[in-house]
Amino acid sequence: MNPLDRKSFIRTLGMMGAGTMLTGNTAKGMASTNEQIRPTAKTDPPGNSSSKRVLRVAHLTDIHVKADKISEYGMAAALHTVNNMEDKPDLIINGGDAVMDAGLLNKSVMKEQWSAFHRILKNENSLPVYHCIGNHDVFGWMLPSPNHTESKQWAKDEYLLTSSYYSFTVNGWKMIVLDSIHGRKSVPGYFGKLDDEQMVWLKNELKNTAPDTHICIVSHIPVLAICCLFDNDITSTGRLKISENNMHYDSNELVQMFYANQNVKACLSGHIHLIDYVNYLGTEYFCNGAVAGDWWKGRHQQFDPALCMMNFFEDGTVTREVNYYKWQG
Repeated sequence: MNPLDRKSFIRTLGMMGAGTMLTGNTAKGMASTNEQIRPTAKTDPPGNSSSKRVLRVAHLTDIHVKADKISEYGMAAALHTVNNMEDKPDLIINGGDAVMDAGLLNKSVMKEQWSAFHRILKNENSLPVYHCIGNHDVFGWMLPSPNHTESKQWAKDEYLLTSSYYSFTVNGWKMIVLDSIHGRKSVPGYFGKLDDEQMVWLKNELKNTAPDTHICIVSHIPVLAICCLFDNDITSTGRLKISENNMHYDSNELVQMFYANQNVKACLSGHIHLIDYVNYLGTEYFCNGAVAGDWWKGRHQQFDPALCMMNFFEDGTVTREVNYYKWQG
């Protein structure tokens, strides 16, 4: 496909408009229909009225772009929506799975997908971007592997990362970006977990963070999410089951670690393509859907393609706005 004509794209998108649903810390996931997509003037509930918002982040996860008209247009539409907001974010966090399927054993197809991602990001975005590695970013992730070292290096190279996990601090908030993709010698060749080296690194990051610095954890696979129960993962006996491919296998250790460290205020994730919110032991866990929705086929279960805006406040409060953007031409 030829590169998108930026001017014609912007002109077309401007005529279409974008529907936005703003939500806050609500214990329910948000189902969406076209009738429910309506603009509103505030996030509900707001942060502490006496607290100042110090950081606004666009969390775009599970873009799943490939070299085709639908996904390329959808990714461009999402970036255009973010970059043209009246209340513009300070930065973007890509939550992983930028490309459609690195599990395919075809390097030329994989290169086309990465090329599409970089081209659209360059053409349609002017904001700083921080990347988190997802399973679809790791070439051959479906195959058994103890660590996917070589394939992760490819993903790191595409994202210009020296490490698959890292941290950065902005306006009193430390963002800790984790690498959820842990290799294993069975199919599929990954599950959600931190390796020993990363776990030690994370403990040191938490320990060495100043008491007045708030922390937000970013992972591709959720550390904790109720929507994992509804991702068609029900056994033949009818019992609900959460797969270690859908939620961190070491979630209990991580949850207790975050509880022990009062700096950790929020965790952001994607992977499931569903949207939920859990407040557990004082830490807020946001699973933020998918820019691609049902892999560019529309709604995934009850959730349309979406992007989330995260608002971070001086007092450690976090609120979320879910934007069901106009993803089709």
